[in-house]
Amino acid sequence: MGIPELLRSSRVIAVVGLSSKKFRPSFGVAEYMQREGYRIIPVNPNETQVLGEKSYARLEDIPEHIDIVDIFRRSEFVMPLVESAIRLGAKAIWMQEGVEDERAAEKARQAGLTVVMDRCILKEHSRHFR
Repeated sequence: MGIPELLRSSRVIAVVGLSSKKFRPSFGVAEYMQREGYRIIPVNPNETQVLGEKSYARLEDIPEHIDIVDIFRRSEFVMPLVESAIRLGAKAIWMQEGVEDERAAEKARQAGLTVVMDRCILKEHSRHFR
């Protein structure tokens, strides 16, 4: 599935590493996607709420279906997140700019997930839909 189709068919984005600090890239990106109509679910054990949404410590704690797992964590933390996303039935893994893990990406693809790596979801959304 290509990026435009993925963004068009998705509604719920779990943002791993979402910070409530307005100067952090994760905040600006999630705020934009929320304004564009996506449901943003923060995943950060150090936050209780971000952008008016309850924050969860782990993907496994989220009580609803996730379409995209958007990762704002260092590359070495990607594999366990991919494994969680596969178990939870997410349809895509999105690794933000600077986040790359080929082994994790291949594992996700083998499980049928769409993988976007080293790209900004805000920039891609803006490029395809603005």
